[in-house]
Amino acid sequence: EVQLVESGGGLVQPGGSLRLSCAASGFTFETYAIGWFRQAPGPGKTRDLISCISSSDGSTWYADSVKGRFTLSSDNAQNTVSLQMSRSEFEDTATYYCALTRWVGPTCPDQFEYWGQGTRVTVSS
Repeated sequence: EVQLVESGGGLVQPGGSLRLSCAASGFTFETYAIGWFRQAPGPGKTRDLISCISSSDGSTWYADSVKGRFTLSSDNAQNTVSLQMSRSEFEDTATYYCALTRWVGPTCPDQFEYWGQGTRVTVSS
């Protein structure tokens, strides 16, 4: 059974930093992509992909909303991906989800097969 477990959410002040982690287990793909999505609170909010990393070559992609502020890193031996959030903004308040799927390249997948349960991040002073 594939499992994805996020951790590290919580309260952060504007301008502050927070590190989210995603531990994946139970999959058999030789190469995979892990994406981080987020969904802001409130009706009508969508779950949007903000970053993605490939286990094949470590290549990363970031949405414009987080580029230059968030950084992905991976530990392939531990099948763990971390999302380092910095210079946090009120708009970063959301539930953050990691997701996994087979990597076929060369860009982030449009669809992810497996999902974590989410971790809540609140940016507030």
